[in-house]
Amino acid sequence: MATTAQLFEEPFDADEYIERLAWRTPGGGSKGGAEAFDPKRLLEEFENHIEELKQLDEKIQRKVEKLEHQCHREAKEFAHKVQDLQRSNQIKEAADIIQKLHLIEMFITVFLLLYFCLGKYHDLERQLIQEFTAAQRRGEIGRMREVAAVLLHFKGYAHCVDVYIKQCQEGAYLRNDVFEDTAVLCQRVNKQVGEVFSSPETVMAKLIQNIFENKLQAHVREKLDETRHSDVEQYLKNLYDLYTRTTALAAKLTEFNLGSDKHTFLSKLIKSIFCAYLESYIDMELEYLRNRGAMILQRYYVSKNHQKRPIGTGSIQELKERIRLRTNLPLGPIIDTHGETFLSPELVVNLLQETRHAFERCHRLSDPSDLPKNAFSIFLLLVDHLCVEHIDYALEIGLSAIPSSDAKNANLYFLDVVQQANSIFHLFDKQFNDQLMPLISSSPKLAECLHKKKEVIEQMEVKLDTGIDRTLNCMVGQMKHILATEQRKTDFKPEDENNVMIQYTAACSKVCAYVSRQVEHVRKSMDGKNVDTVLTELGVRFHRLIHEHLQQYSYSSMGGMLAICDVAEYRRCAKDFRVPLVLQLFDTLHALCNLLVVAPDNLKQVCSGEQLTNLDRNLLHGFVQLRVDYRSARLGRHFS
Repeated sequence: MATTAQLFEEPFDADEYIERLAWRTPGGGSKGGAEAFDPKRLLEEFENHIEELKQLDEKIQRKVEKLEHQCHREAKEFAHKVQDLQRSNQIKEAADIIQKLHLIEMFITVFLLLYFCLGKYHDLERQLIQEFTAAQRRGEIGRMREVAAVLLHFKGYAHCVDVYIKQCQEGAYLRNDVFEDTAVLCQRVNKQVGEVFSSPETVMAKLIQNIFENKLQAHVREKLDETRHSDVEQYLKNLYDLYTRTTALAAKLTEFNLGSDKHTFLSKLIKSIFCAYLESYIDMELEYLRNRGAMILQRYYVSKNHQKRPIGTGSIQELKERIRLRTNLPLGPIIDTHGETFLSPELVVNLLQETRHAFERCHRLSDPSDLPKNAFSIFLLLVDHLCVEHIDYALEIGLSAIPSSDAKNANLYFLDVVQQANSIFHLFDKQFNDQLMPLISSSPKLAECLHKKKEVIEQMEVKLDTGIDRTLNCMVGQMKHILATEQRKTDFKPEDENNVMIQYTAACSKVCAYVSRQVEHVRKSMDGKNVDTVLTELGVRFHRLIHEHLQQYSYSSMGGMLAICDVAEYRRCAKDFRVPLVLQLFDTLHALCNLLVVAPDNLKQVCSGEQLTNLDRNLLHGFVQLRVDYRSARLGRHFS
């Protein structure tokens, strides 16, 4: 079919034009005919026809140029006529008007020609975009590719891409998960753009940019703005979740071809969405943790019906603290805690869990250059809430609740405080190593964190050591009280030497029972080397008490045997300590007690035995002096 300008006479309909072209092409009709439908022949006819349209465009352009040239030539001729008229009639005003009218006529002529061509250009461009849109709706990839190739030379090509991007998002967001919907959409479109467009990476990048700047940004704004001022906890959770899911989505999108620097491109898109929220993140995080920690602490003490005592500060309080730590004196009234340690595993778990979430958010939401500083700020809040306001406070209360060493039947709860404090600090230390260290390990903040941790440990250890020392004094005081009330002078100097029916004294039995309970208590309260350290100290004090206690009595022969039996029982009790030094001390004491019953002639030999030979002779002599027969048997001559 010949292509002529008459085909574009108004009214022009592109669909009718294409339909007539297809109908007149042999094998191209859509309703059947003499020949069967031949798509290849139809495609060839379309390609030929497009080429004819291009030639027609060039022909029209040449005609426009010819008309313009003709206008210029006629204008010159007209000007010459006007000049001749002016010379003949001399009238200047009329010539000026005629010249202006002529210029207006030229302008209108050129304008009409250009308007006609430009109008046809825009009409054709609009029709092509409409055809592309219809083909996209029908899913005709081949037709989309053909029209896109034609539009590539038109200014409306960018509009074609915009229409494609808008239309491919229709019906893509039907679920509640905008991130999953975006991933599925991009996966589907990525397969299609390569078949349609000559620069698929540009179209793909523009699609992703459109999604981030519109769909995702609106979603993020909606989720965050509704909780930013009403529910800070939920806001921080939403911010972390949205940022995490957005970065995860961006990581998935890197598998597509988006140009030369897709990582920077995606990072800028993420920053454009979250920049305003991330700038204020750490301030909101710290404020939330500060309030949340204070609330958790207050809620615990209210549940215990306990009015928290202020920990005094200033020169007087500091002076009292130094005196107490150096002299082991309880300055101030003793508080009865009724066995309450004021340490709560539930509270600790809540504080550590809040801090763990904060570290996770800090790691994800902080700028890399600010990460160590922000993590250190979170750590300081944990130290304040957990170590100072809870553990240290419990130690202060525990120290105030330790009775004096001469108290009778005292309940010693400080070891329970020690046990729970150690357990809590292990959890604190684990979080320090597992969650804080990775965030600061390669920054100068590492030294500050380690120094702060060391400072906290040393402060608590001083109070723990003071409390343990005073608790051991109370234990020894309780042993002393048992011995004072249960041990009779006649125990070691019985009236009837031949009628002693007991294996050891009642005082010894009660002391050993008490000591065994305390040893078990220490084992449950301590861990590691601390168990041996405390039991060694308790064992030495236990031995010193028994040693001094035995030196208060006089011993008959049977009484000396009973003393040896008591010491043997004490030594059996000392084995529970599992400390070689303590067992050695009681072995030596047992050997010393043999001096109370050995025959006078054998004293020198016994004193030269393996266990006594290195002891001071005054000590040996002192034990021998406890014998009731010391003077009558002239035992002192063995030490002269």
